[in-house]
Amino acid sequence: MPATLTIHLNGQPHTFANLASPSDMDSVIAALELKADRIAVEHNGTIVSRAAWSAALVSDNDRLEIVHFVGGG
Repeated sequence: MPATLTIHLNGQPHTFANLASPSDMDSVIAALELKADRIAVEHNGTIVSRAAWSAALVSDNDRLEIVHFVGGG
């Protein structure tokens, strides 16, 4: 059986078919194809700095809230 990781992403269930539980935050962000320098991540109610992503483990049923920074004027 292939490894999967299922989380709640911005309030919606999301399954990663090629990530196991737990996976580091860097891998989750990469799987979402997001630009790391343009997002902020809250993991189970705690803001996680980009420097800590490699050490932050995301497990099944964890909750991530991701916001994108948008420039403009």
